[in-house]
Amino acid sequence: MHRATPDSNLKFRNPKYLSILNHLRFYLPEIFPKLSKVLFLDDDVVVQKDLTGLWSIDLKGNVNGAVETCGQSFHRFDRYLNFSNLLISRNFDPHACGWAYGMNIFDLDKWKRKNITTVYHTWQNLNHDRQLWKLGTLPPGLITFWKHTFPLDRLWHVLGLGYNPSVNQKDIERAAVIHFNGNMKLWLEIGMPKYRNKWSKYIDYKQLILRECNINL
Repeated sequence: MHRATPDSNLKFRNPKYLSILNHLRFYLPEIFPKLSKVLFLDDDVVVQKDLTGLWSIDLKGNVNGAVETCGQSFHRFDRYLNFSNLLISRNFDPHACGWAYGMNIFDLDKWKRKNITTVYHTWQNLNHDRQLWKLGTLPPGLITFWKHTFPLDRLWHVLGLGYNPSVNQKDIERAAVIHFNGNMKLWLEIGMPKYRNKWSKYIDYKQLILRECNINL
């Protein structure tokens, strides 16, 4: 059982975890009631190639199409969920592949039929004491879409450009979407210079708001 510490309490007050905007992804059918499918893109991605092909992928009855993160530099369920808690250990596989938020194709018709948002609410209520998973929206996402996720080809979505200095350069070039997930965002001073041109070349400096921002290039 995890115990609260001063550091963890500070994290719980962090807007990154408290903002309702971070949880809107679990209400997509309510936000877009007339749509059957939605392509979800995080705000720290760059789209390098045409994504039209995602719409025709057969998700095999699943709700979520996402790139799995099973490689050595990524994590499985046991890195996100607290398997010392019986609610978690009885319902999930600690070795199951995690998957990436940031570029997802969601079948909203299947979502509604399978009551996915209700699943999310149920687990959030069970986690009232914050003992079931780490902070953030990926852990409840892994739980909510457990056995409802179809693995996409990994070159649809290449991750790690905000924390991993060893992302394969060829994979970056071939990827449809590259994701600057992590703390080292490219527009910050701590961003990794080797990836900076992958983002900065798309910036339109004719826009006044961008010229006034303290963007590190």
